[in-house]
Amino acid sequence: MADPARPRPPGHRDCEHDLEEANRLIAYHSPIAQALTAERTSYRSQLIPVTAYIVVACAETFYRYPAMIEAIDAAMPAEEIGRAGRRPGSTINTVHLWSIANFYLTGRKALTAIDPGLDDPHAARTVLEFWERAAMAFRGGDGTRQAWDARGVVRPYGDDIVQTLVEGAQPIVDEEQQLRVRRFNATLVNYLFLLYFDTRVGTGDTGPYVLPDGRVLLVRDFYRLGQSDFWWSDVAAGMPYQNLTAGLVLDGVDVRISDFGTCVTVPEDYLGHLCGFGLFTTDTPDGSLARVPLDEMDALVSTVRTVQARHYRNIVAMSRDDMIRAGAYVYFTFLRPFAEAAGVADRLDWSVPKALPEPLYELFSALTGEEVELGVDGDYYSLIRPS
Repeated sequence: MADPARPRPPGHRDCEHDLEEANRLIAYHSPIAQALTAERTSYRSQLIPVTAYIVVACAETFYRYPAMIEAIDAAMPAEEIGRAGRRPGSTINTVHLWSIANFYLTGRKALTAIDPGLDDPHAARTVLEFWERAAMAFRGGDGTRQAWDARGVVRPYGDDIVQTLVEGAQPIVDEEQQLRVRRFNATLVNYLFLLYFDTRVGTGDTGPYVLPDGRVLLVRDFYRLGQSDFWWSDVAAGMPYQNLTAGLVLDGVDVRISDFGTCVTVPEDYLGHLCGFGLFTTDTPDGSLARVPLDEMDALVSTVRTVQARHYRNIVAMSRDDMIRAGAYVYFTFLRPFAEAAGVADRLDWSVPKALPEPLYELFSALTGEEVELGVDGDYYSLIRPS
């Protein structure tokens, strides 16, 4: 079997090994993706056509990620990119890594059901091996690929970062302080959910970081609160921070992190066990953590709510097609942080849809969610058949 850690020259083809390696990784992802999809809390937006834009984005991913990934990997090896994500504020993170592989495989699932001739072992190997090398490097060489393998442990941040976060956490000693943190957290999570078009990736959790006294640190990153490459984010141009990182010190809570970058805790109300909280930003020249005074939280909540209200009104005014294109852009550009790390983002075309034939775009954009099955009978992702 080929060594998955050994980079291949861009464009290199070895038909036998392409098929072998692609199927090895498809077989790895299939049961995990099926389980995660079944376990995830279901959500159907009354405003945004989420299913339609996901399928459109994944189809574009299937068509275009292989060539884009070859360009990225040639500029910077996947291993270096994965290691670059081991810092607060980076969206080279758990959910973006998971999505590179699974968006491609979801697009493959949809398109090869229509035309089995589209299956390409070389393209699949290109995407999935890039994911594997980047993911293992992000995990810090612990031998695992993702949170699933490690039973919910995601610890990319080193001891120095953990120490900074813990030392910057102020004690939470009464219900009023706890309520302020609850309000702040809920407001930012809801705001980013809508800013990312009903997608949870604007917030990313890591941990549990076990502290010497038995308490645990849960780290929560809030990404791109202000104006960004999302063309609708001009509504957030006045946001005082682009990225925030919160350190939550918890006592008596079992914390696990999913590959969607969200925490699962026992007890469920983990904020009821909050004993320390610190807030930082990575909006610094070198991306290092800078403390944000907690007395700014209430003003931030007020600003975020004002921006969110304007953004909601703007979405309501959009056509269904505009919403699909915006949501598809969010999903398709999950690869963009990897291209930015490699210095090639500006050389790649991020417009979407682009490769999807118009009849298929019309078909997928009409989906409402009722048509989508989890595929619990048989393999969630089928293996590539030898030609």
